[in-house]
Amino acid sequence: MVECVRTDVVIVGGGPVGLLLAGELAGYGVRVVVLEQRTRVSERPRATTLHARTAQVLARRGHLPAPPLPLEDDGAAVPFHFAGVWGLELAAPAGEPEPLLKRTQAELERQFAIRAQGAGARVLRRHRVTGLEQRERSVLVRAEQPDGAVRFEADYVVGADGARSAVRTLAGIPSHVSAPTVAAMVGVVRCTGERPPEAGWHRTPRGWAVAKETADGRWHLRVVDCLRPHADHRLPLELEEFRRETSRVLGWDLAMDEPRSLSRFSDFSRLARSYRSGRVLLAGDAAHLHFPIGAQGLSTGLLDALNLGWKLALAVRGTAADEVLDSYDAERRPAAARLLEQVRRQVALMRPGATPGSLAELAAATGGGTDVRAEVERLALMVSGQDATLPTRSRRPSSWEGRFLTNRELRTEEGLLDVIRLLGDGRMALVLFGSAHGRWTPPPARPGTLRVVRSAPVPGLPLAALLLRPDGYVAWAAERPADLDGADEAIAQWLVPADSKHASESGDPVQSRRRAAEMSAALPASVPG
Repeated sequence: MVECVRTDVVIVGGGPVGLLLAGELAGYGVRVVVLEQRTRVSERPRATTLHARTAQVLARRGHLPAPPLPLEDDGAAVPFHFAGVWGLELAAPAGEPEPLLKRTQAELERQFAIRAQGAGARVLRRHRVTGLEQRERSVLVRAEQPDGAVRFEADYVVGADGARSAVRTLAGIPSHVSAPTVAAMVGVVRCTGERPPEAGWHRTPRGWAVAKETADGRWHLRVVDCLRPHADHRLPLELEEFRRETSRVLGWDLAMDEPRSLSRFSDFSRLARSYRSGRVLLAGDAAHLHFPIGAQGLSTGLLDALNLGWKLALAVRGTAADEVLDSYDAERRPAAARLLEQVRRQVALMRPGATPGSLAELAAATGGGTDVRAEVERLALMVSGQDATLPTRSRRPSSWEGRFLTNRELRTEEGLLDVIRLLGDGRMALVLFGSAHGRWTPPPARPGTLRVVRSAPVPGLPLAALLLRPDGYVAWAAERPADLDGADEAIAQWLVPADSKHASESGDPVQSRRRAAEMSAALPASVPG
């Protein structure tokens, strides 16, 4: 009989989304096993862009360095496009990471794997999931690996296993899909003719080509035929077809050889009808898939992991009700739906004859208004994810609830902090502004889940108190001292009472990590990535 390994969470998929989630969970003391089919990190050219909101949340969770204190920078801005029309300016507020970070997917996988394994997560490669069985209090996962069948029993399973997700299929989670309308190809080649490509974006009567020269003198080429989809996107892509189609879209013959990483893609889209089915959850491409215009896919998947990680950790540790996991679907699925609609709009504008020729035309085509600057700013915030607000949960929500709190200095009793450092340990934070508020007694700090901090008033933040989530969003705010008595109810929306018999509070979840180490020792060795 095959031995069954007991753990808290099984993550299927060892890409950047799965590994980021593993690191988040393990950092909270949750026992995590990651099952990945690949033997090592893939070096194929893939996503390379992190947009502003993703970088901001990564910084709050310690995956990017915090800025020096006191905060002195004025923010930054970089040019970007919408549907191939350049002129957008992606900006980041002062004290935040750059608005457009370049990180290869392979680089991120390695970074997240180091953090996850350092915190106690177990990454098992060459493991292919073949079965999934939900039970009343757990999920049974069956997998095949080179030495035979293995089984894992976990409180929860997360499918971060990509567009062809085995978890989504085995759990029977249906999806909304749309058929492809364009044919796209990508590859790295050496261009050998007298006329090499020109770097940049090229719009032609037949579609688009995007060319970028690599450090070794090769060319990374993407070509999109906007007039027809692939006859069969599953067929392998050979050099001659790639050369022929690239030349046809460009309108002149492009000689090339020494191909690498040739592949097809399209504007096929998928959105899971739910990101949660009982004890099974989806994240990343397993939950949503879209045409990669705007370089938003990687950022969206990482935001899934950053949204789910702290909630799932609280649920596993018993410091939050299981219903908190429902907020993951309520927050992330609408965000993906908005992204898919945005991408469909961009694809429509990229068709021959439809692409705006100026920012004024783009503003008219997307917003219908005459205020070009306002429309361009709106598109920039949307592309960078900085327009996102979350559904409110309080009975009497303030105008701040659901908004993202950008970084700023906090002069506290503990010294000078900023929002990024305040949230670095993964707890929710209740910040009280100004002097003591009469006879109102704030709820006590909880070593494992809640930090209570008193701060001097902050310019531009006219609040008596606010409750921050670990990802930087405002869970509750009191705009007047009279509203402070709502803090207990707001905290209870997320955390069970500290004296609950279900809570496993621990300022430093050492016992949980010891259990993770014991489980790790009982598993076969990982294959290095």
